Amino acid sequence: MEKPGNIERAYELACEQYESVGVDVEHAIDRMRTVEISVHCWQGDDVSGFEGDDGALGNGLAVTGNYPGRARTPGELRSDLELAYSLIPGKHRLNLHALYGEFNGPVDRDAIEVEHFQGWIDWARQQGISLDFNPSYFSHPKASDGFTLAHADPGIRRFWIDHGIACRKIAAAMGQAQGNPCINNFWVPDGFKDTPASRKAPRERLAASLDAIFAEDLPRDQTLDAVECKLFGIGSESYVVGSHEFYMGYAISRNKVLCLDAGHFHPTEVISDKISSVLMYVPELLLHVSRGVRWDSDHVVTFGDELQAIMQEIVRGDYLQRVHIGLDFFDASINRVAAWAIGTRNALKAMLAALLEPTEKLQQLEDSGDLTARLAIMEEQKTMPLGAVWNHYCQTVGAPVGAEWLEKVRQYESNVLSLRSNSSEFV
Repeated sequence: MEKPGNIERAYELACEQYESVGVDVEHAIDRMRTVEISVHCWQGDDVSGFEGDDGALGNGLAVTGNYPGRARTPGELRSDLELAYSLIPGKHRLNLHALYGEFNGPVDRDAIEVEHFQGWIDWARQQGISLDFNPSYFSHPKASDGFTLAHADPGIRRFWIDHGIACRKIAAAMGQAQGNPCINNFWVPDGFKDTPASRKAPRERLAASLDAIFAEDLPRDQTLDAVECKLFGIGSESYVVGSHEFYMGYAISRNKVLCLDAGHFHPTEVISDKISSVLMYVPELLLHVSRGVRWDSDHVVTFGDELQAIMQEIVRGDYLQRVHIGLDFFDASINRVAAWAIGTRNALKAMLAALLEPTEKLQQLEDSGDLTARLAIMEEQKTMPLGAVWNHYCQTVGAPVGAEWLEKVRQYESNVLSLRSNSSEFV
């Protein structure tokens, strides 16, 4: 365990080193305190939800592993989240899917109401966190053929339109209760496994369905609508209706938030390169920070090059007020609470690294044409004492320093998680 005195001495030396390149560490930490990550609920229960069925996934989603201790009830999931939040520095949000309501009996998705999420609203208020929301267009009999809002059957389209309308009302109620906008993100899995005869018709139906969902203007201080693109999915390898170009155009033309998921593009394509482009044309951006390994596999976020590049682009473009950062990964092969802690701490660590960059100096060198110095300083930045500042930040906000959090997870696993039955089957 790192001693507090050693942490402070290392921090003081780090401040001197950062100040030598023109970085005000205290100012960076002050900015860091304003960063909120929307932690995703579905890591804790393998995207099963609480609708009362077997929780079987579908529509291109798969969770691998059978680590014991999956949350089986809202109470268990909230308990796991409370531990996870205690291990993560700062105050953060919760990203909740529609299938996580408390239904107390069969309630189909077109009939969900605010009352089914009142328990979450009350819990979030007690915890001092804010909620984000997502309609659930998957793992449902009316999505079994891979189509929802772009379905050729108008009755099925109507069902999913009504689900979207219901979710917007729930999101607005969440935003009103918490006093800030609830980001309501729409992702639909619609697509074909093989080459379609018409790429046009499903996209026309999807646009019309979305227009019907968004027909009612809701207060932007209560909820913001976001739309999320994808390149392909399992079962929709050849064609996804809601492509990047589709949703980029839709977000621009309808003044919606665009959601970019780090795993939803070609393996050689990165979302860090898209941030400055799309923010020229859309009002705000939602990021789903994930880690794809060869495909959109939603691995736990690690402190890698793309994660750091994403955070650098947010800071370098001065986009902190226009970009909402959420996480999207699920791993059932390791302790699920630990997965939350690892992924969220890495996202925050990458943000701190970006805030500790001499951005103004680098951009001045670039404008003056001194590309040699720009590259040299960027490379030197990689070995600056980020860890010392990170440890200080964690200590000052009451979060575990270093790997101290792991022992708390092990104790929780022994006392709580190990007592849960591991009844689910995983892909």
